[in-house]
Amino acid sequence: MMTVKTIKTLPFTLKNQEGIDVSLEDFFEQWLILYFYPQDDTPGCTTEACDFSQLSSTVKGVQIIGISPDLPESHERFIIKYQLSLTLLSDPEKKILKAYEAWGIKKNYGREYEGVIRSTFLINPKGEIVYSWKNVKAIGHAQKVIQKFIDLSSQTSF
Repeated sequence: MMTVKTIKTLPFTLKNQEGIDVSLEDFFEQWLILYFYPQDDTPGCTTEACDFSQLSSTVKGVQIIGISPDLPESHERFIIKYQLSLTLLSDPEKKILKAYEAWGIKKNYGREYEGVIRSTFLINPKGEIVYSWKNVKAIGHAQKVIQKFIDLSSQTSF
């Protein structure tokens, strides 16, 4: 499901793949794609990360950040293995996942459990969420997000 709304983002500071603190405010005054994914080096998450990484080299003017509960060491291995050009942030306590409603009840084969709800947010240079996707499928998702960025960024100036 896709939604259009303009709301302020929730600030955060998390460790990246190198163990360095990265804050949302580090990306103010630029476009940001913030995506939440379940786990490094799993089929869907690898597809999504590789697609975002590949597309990031073809489009300028936007940063792409992935967040999962994995530890920085896992992110580092994942980035090296697939030669990703992304920043991946670690949220093992799931505070930011919950704040962005990317953690919750999921269903799989009739079984309910808590987990990461694959979600993406397009954030403008003012720090506002201008488009969001919830419970997305990994295949083809990055292309849709990049296209929405191109459409929205060409319509507005900041």
